[in-house]
Amino acid sequence: MKLNVILVEPEGPANIGMIARTMKNFGFNELVLINPNITEESYLYAVHARDVLERAAIVETFEEALGLVDLAVGTTGKPGKRYIPDRAPMMPWELAEALQGYSGRIGIFFGRESIGLKNEELERMDLTVTIPTSEIYPVMNLSQAVAVILYELAKGRRKAIHPSLEPATREEKEALIRTWGRLLDVLDYPKDPERREVFVKIFRRFVGRTILYGREVHTLIGPLRKAALRLEECGDAER
Repeated sequence: MKLNVILVEPEGPANIGMIARTMKNFGFNELVLINPNITEESYLYAVHARDVLERAAIVETFEEALGLVDLAVGTTGKPGKRYIPDRAPMMPWELAEALQGYSGRIGIFFGRESIGLKNEELERMDLTVTIPTSEIYPVMNLSQAVAVILYELAKGRRKAIHPSLEPATREEKEALIRTWGRLLDVLDYPKDPERREVFVKIFRRFVGRTILYGREVHTLIGPLRKAALRLEECGDAER
């Protein structure tokens, strides 16, 4: 499992060190930090995981971190409650099961200690995960949340189920979503542009929740693209 733990603007220097230590406990060592506040305290709390912290990738923007992975998983303590929620989070053990055999680059995004991940950041995730906590006191420390999720992933780690297949890259999945959007535009369905955006968003969610391989994505793109072209030709003939 090619896993990156990605901390989005972590605010506590000690937490950064504790998370590096937790990662090493469970056998993970790829840490990505977005605008971190690293101090000597971070290294003190890392203890014997200083090496994880020393080789951590430091980036300035959320987009840069997103570009490092093929599958982005966001953590949230506030699952959506609408009929078709913008985010339908898994439990940690469900996430571990879903990722079994996936050989692409995975990024688990953890938000700021104060506000977590912003809604617009969660919108960019392929999957979301939440930890079931007590309603009396649901808020967990950031390093504790990382430990719970890494524990479940470490339990479920195993060799790829389909080693001969290459997981779909983020660019391939985006191409599939664009092709779907183009087909809807050609169909002019739904008529309301805002509803059409919702259809694209739902399709994006479907693609995000599914572990897809490159070959599968290109197989789906083909007929969708051809259907859009045929419909465009019919429209041109009518004019």
